[in-house]
Amino acid sequence: MSGVTVSAVLGSYNRAWFLRRAIASLRRELGGIPHEILVVDGGSTDGSVRWLARQRDVVLILQHNRGAWRGRPLERRTWGGFMNLAFKAARGRYVLMVSDDTLLDAGAVAAGLRAFDEAAAAGRKPGAMAFPWLEWPTQQRLWVRKVFGQVYVNHGLFLRAALEEVGWIDEAFGFTCGDGDLCLRLRERGYEVGVAEGARVLHNFHANTFLRAGNDLLGPADTRRLLEKWAHAFPGAGKKDIVQWEYQPGAISPGVLAVFEQRWRSPSFLAYAVPTYGRAWWAHVSRRRERDPAGAAGQTRAV
Repeated sequence: MSGVTVSAVLGSYNRAWFLRRAIASLRRELGGIPHEILVVDGGSTDGSVRWLARQRDVVLILQHNRGAWRGRPLERRTWGGFMNLAFKAARGRYVLMVSDDTLLDAGAVAAGLRAFDEAAAAGRKPGAMAFPWLEWPTQQRLWVRKVFGQVYVNHGLFLRAALEEVGWIDEAFGFTCGDGDLCLRLRERGYEVGVAEGARVLHNFHANTFLRAGNDLLGPADTRRLLEKWAHAFPGAGKKDIVQWEYQPGAISPGVLAVFEQRWRSPSFLAYAVPTYGRAWWAHVSRRRERDPAGAAGQTRAV
């Protein structure tokens, strides 16, 4: 046995400022819990790789995912392909999936583990626990995502043995829908996918607008793939049935919110963000509002 309780897993690409704070958040919340931190980097060019290599408590998996090598374009791995690299390497009983642009609120990991223990004590078979999250700054309330009316995990804890049993993430999905499909397959095997109340996560919507815009191009194909794959269980389902959410009680601690708020209000950051993100960010938000009047924001994993 490895003695590791929680393996924290995240992908990263060119988000050095956010990555450092995500790792600091993990270290804070995993303190006192036997753990490991695994980061799969997609070949960052902003200093992230050098910084990660100096962090002796981080397992770095470097998987170049963009550009060319020796005159040939590199094969692009999907989001599932990246996560599976770390999932399979994880030694913990539980796998904590977060993003490089997220911060854990106080007590999040402890609340997630408690939710697993309570479900098991009640005679249920927990396989995953979704952490309610706040999309900052586009949302004001915590939520969890749902597919075909059932909660799935954007950020949260998985039982590693359950991940292995269902065959990990389906790597056929380019960027979206893979997490929803994974939780559907967990349920198909008899596992419960619940919500860990008190396990709150803050997610930054504008960490890298251009990266998100490219990933969003994969969405339509992923949507079709998911609907086709699960047509036998959810006949007649459409796109609206896989873009659902449910608001949750609670709020992010002011001290955690302040990390992103101070970054956004910093004159030095504004001087960089306005020309870099401004027009693209506003265009992206406007398109989202047209498609989703309630203000639902998209997924922003970085690989």
